[in-house]
Order: sequence, then C-alpha cells, then structure tokens
Amino acid sequence: MIIGRIYDFEAAHIVRDCSTKRCKYSIHGHSYTLEARLSAKGLDKGGMIYDFGLMKREIKALIDSFDHSTIFYANDSDEYKNAIKTLSARWVQLPFNASCEQMARVFFALIDKILNQTIMKNGENGVFLKAITLKETARGWARFTRKDFESFERVRLDEIIFSQQVKAENGEILKKLLNKEKFTNPKEI
Repeated sequence: MIIGRIYDFEAAHIVRDCSTKRCKYSIHGHSYTLEARLSAKGLDKGGMIYDFGLMKREIKALIDSFDHSTIFYANDSDEYKNAIKTLSARWVQLPFNASCEQMARVFFALIDKILNQTIMKNGENGVFLKAITLKETARGWARFTRKDFESFERVRLDEIIFSQQVKAENGEILKKLLNKEKFTNPKEI
C-alpha cells in the first residue's frame, strides 16, 4: 500500500548546459508541485501508514525552505551567484545543476532523512519514502524512486547551502537534519 501527500512551492532557477536556450540563459520560475509517496511494513494504531497530519510538520517545513527561493548551481559563475545572493533574501545553492530531476533527488534525500530520524509514537511500522514526483509545469515532471536512491550517487546534504533568511525561517529543521538529531512525533496533534 502507498499513500501520498502533495505540497506546492514557488521557485526560480536557471538550468545551465541544457538544450533549451530560454532555460539555460534566463532565470525563470515555476509553480512546483511535489508529491511524496510513503509505504510501510504495516499500519499504525489508527489503521494508517502515516498520519497526513504528521506529514504537515517537518516535511512541509522542509519544502517551505525552497518556497520563493532562487535555486542555483554551486559551479555557476561567481557574478551570477553573487547577484542572486545580493538581490534575493531567499536562495538555495545546490552542488549540481538545479534541474527538475536533480531537485527530485534532493527532496528524496531530505525527506528520507527526516523519516529515518523520526521517533514514531503511534505504532507506525517501518514507514519509508517510496518515491518523489516533482512537477515543474502542468506537463513536465521528474520521479525519483527508492530504487533510484539506491543506485544513484548519494546527495551530500552538507553541500546544500541555504541563505540566512531561509535559515532564520526554517533553521531548526535544517540544523536537526545535518546534525542527525531526532525528530519526535507527538502522540496527538
């Protein structure tokens, strides 16, 4: 059995070295839709894989770190990176190109880490992230699955840099992720 929850966020990027001139030379934005699909070995005390209310907590806060941000590649020109850092309060620097496919990998790694660092309180039974689908447009998307996660090079979370504004708004969750601290689900929300 699989469950899913959909999250929305707005962000801008440039995808360097792609084929489309508009995408590789011009900053542009998207209304992203991210679907996180979870599975488990069994159901919790409420007969659920994972309570949707719990998914509104850390996962939603994490995705909010990317909302209204400019996402860029660490190897982009210093001129471009410095302009973004100077003119935008919210930005995220990735260790690779900010394509939809790469961002799906990032979200998989981050959400998987949240679930692995969470102490469950309602009899959840081996909850795990099955897949991430990231829609960049109504017609274009990337899906990153557990099988992909096991075969692709791992995303180094310590190489993702968030602006001071993002850290001020979402720093607690980012700090916990990087320091491998536990998240504890409440028994009731």
